[in-house]
Amino acid sequence: MKLLTRLFFIVSFLSAVSQLKAQQEAPPFWNEILDFKKQDSIQPPPQNAILFVGSSSFNNWKDVQDYFPGYPIINRGFGGSSLPDVIRYAGDIIFPYHPRQVVIYCGENDLAASDSVTAQTVFERFRILFAMIRDKYKKIPIVYVSIKPSPSRQKLMPKMVAANELIKAFLKKKKQTSFVDVYHKMLTQDGQPIDNIFMEDKLHMNKSGYVIWQKEIEPYLLK
Repeated sequence: MKLLTRLFFIVSFLSAVSQLKAQQEAPPFWNEILDFKKQDSIQPPPQNAILFVGSSSFNNWKDVQDYFPGYPIINRGFGGSSLPDVIRYAGDIIFPYHPRQVVIYCGENDLAASDSVTAQTVFERFRILFAMIRDKYKKIPIVYVSIKPSPSRQKLMPKMVAANELIKAFLKKKKQTSFVDVYHKMLTQDGQPIDNIFMEDKLHMNKSGYVIWQKEIEPYLLK
């Protein structure tokens, strides 16, 4: 009996160590990606859908389908992801779905991650993601939703504007692309972020913020 007890504790210990090691070795947000895979296995996503991909502003939009009735949507926003994260997981959260259209919100967290990240950095990262999608899907429309002016990140607003302008100018030269300017719709008349469309953290939006996004994004979605 004592031997069995010892064996049980040894096995339990080794299992815990193995799980901890796996967690330490896993790249950022991997568990969220696994959750997406589990969801897909339980309930396959719709075919020929519009794919929303990017960071927490999409991830937190849990009822996004309710805002766009008649448009089949797959929401694959995750965590506090930055563009390198979306690039890393493109094979998991973009390409498997064969979407009719891709809508991207990402870049804000890139700027917030480090002072060394510039508007040009965000633009170059976006170009890599854009090229990956275009290489896989030659003709599907790609929509980029501008970086939003979060009150908690007000000091980054000049970089946000610059990154938005670089991406907007780039997309203007590309076919089957759109740039959705939510940035200016989220400002007061004196150019400050509208406070009451954000949650208490002054980073993530409440329903009023998402109503603005709905109004700006919907004209660009494919029926």
